[in-house]
Amino acid sequence: MSAHRDDDAVKRYTEQFGNLLAETGWPRMAARVFAAILSSVSGRMTAAELSDQLQASPAAVSGAVNYLLQLRLATREREPGSRRDVYVVQDDAWYETMMSEDASLVRWSESLRKVLDASGEGTDAHRRIRISLGFIDFIGAEVKGLSERWIKRKAELDAEIDAEYDGSHSSPRRLR
Repeated sequence: MSAHRDDDAVKRYTEQFGNLLAETGWPRMAARVFAAILSSVSGRMTAAELSDQLQASPAAVSGAVNYLLQLRLATREREPGSRRDVYVVQDDAWYETMMSEDASLVRWSESLRKVLDASGEGTDAHRRIRISLGFIDFIGAEVKGLSERWIKRKAELDAEIDAEYDGSHSSPRRLR
């Protein structure tokens, strides 16, 4: 594995990835902040570092970070020996976010069942709600299966990544 890092290319491709996330519905600044932290050497950045790298106001960075914290795509930690917060993207950020979405699916399903019961059997609304509920329940069941398969695949991926390290690099962080 090459230890060479092309910071200019990383910055350019990170900005492209942030823009791609924004094109798929993410708030633009949150997408840029997530991509910046994700691709940073340590996976950790302060608000000042984010403002500087992204040429964005502290207020814009703060709003973006709060969005990422709510989605569990980032966490806030205190920099040792300092009062500054550091924002971190964990290796398993995508998994954690998807699993929190699974909890949302359960709440949506419970709520839609109440709407379904009140909508009047045989009505067009009842049909639409029943189909929506069926889809949400289907996705919920699929997410559970995906989670189980990901845990197995993740163990394989950890082993592959660990095997690529030759001892001259710091060991990769393990996903939870």
